This record gives sequence, C-alpha cells and structure tokens, in this order.
Amino acid sequence: MSKRDLKKYLAELNKEQLEEQIIELYEKFSPVKVYYNFVFNPKEETLLQECKLKISQEYYPLKKSGRRSKPKMRRSVAQKYIKHFIILGVDPFLIADVMLYNIEIAQTFSAENVIKHELFYKSMFNSFEQAVVYLIANGILTDFKARIIAIHNQSISQKWFNEPEFNAVIERFEY
Repeated sequence: MSKRDLKKYLAELNKEQLEEQIIELYEKFSPVKVYYNFVFNPKEETLLQECKLKISQEYYPLKKSGRRSKPKMRRSVAQKYIKHFIILGVDPFLIADVMLYNIEIAQTFSAENVIKHELFYKSMFNSFEQAVVYLIANGILTDFKARIIAIHNQSISQKWFNEPEFNAVIERFEY
C-alpha cells in the first residue's frame, strides 16, 4: 500500500475507527508503543544516562561475584542506541553527545589497555567520521568542535595507526 492509498483509506475512517486502529497498533507492535511512550513522556535525560551506562559497560563491565568480566568493546551497542534515538526524534545535541561519548570511553579504555585488534581502531574511526558528518548535517559542529579536537588529539597521543585518517577529517572542516 502506498502512502497515498493509506491517506485515502484513513480519510474514509471516522474518529472512533482511527482511535481503534491506533490503539490496536499500540498493543500489537512494540516499536509503536515505544514511539508513543517517548512522544508523550520524552525523559531524554533518563534515556541518555541509560545509554551511556550501557556503552560504558562495554568497556568497563560490572563485576559479577567478585570477578571482573571481560570487556566486549562492541561498537554496535552505541550504534543501536544512536539509530533508536534518531528514529524517536531525540534532540540532535543529545545524539551527538552519545556519538562522541562512545569514542571518548573507547579512548579512555585504550589509554589504559593495550588493544591489538586493528578492527577496534577502524571502528572508532568510522564512529568519528559518522559523528562529524552528523554534526555538520545538523549545523552543530561548532558546539562540539572542542570534543572533536580532543578525540583527534587522543588518537595522536595514543599513537593510533589510523591517526592520519582522523587528521584528514579534521582538516576538511577546519579549512
């Protein structure tokens, strides 16, 4: 069914029928429920704190029965939250904060631990590039420029092999 056909169908329904359909969608489909719960009670700060906690646990897992769990360092956890926040229509400043936090916590972990997996560095660069593109697209780059520069400086001080790629991204928006 096309959007046009849907609009035509919905125009034919009365208010009660529309309400019934929306309630049915709300009850049947979890994403619809999540969307409406967010729209009517955003609690963006709570979502942000929950998200940051989950991301940090990827690098600094909670201790279980006195033993420290091994860090998983999955970029996908942050990406899942970012995608979810974009779909919900969360404030771009909060989304940008999550994007940069993901890289910053990974760099904090990297400063304390030797990481031999080249994929980790490539993944962090992808996150960095995605964040810069998002910041530019939303016109908020200047608000986050200091954090972007700090991330680049960390890639230099930690001697990341792909630091020149970080530098190339920085050079694109500085000149």
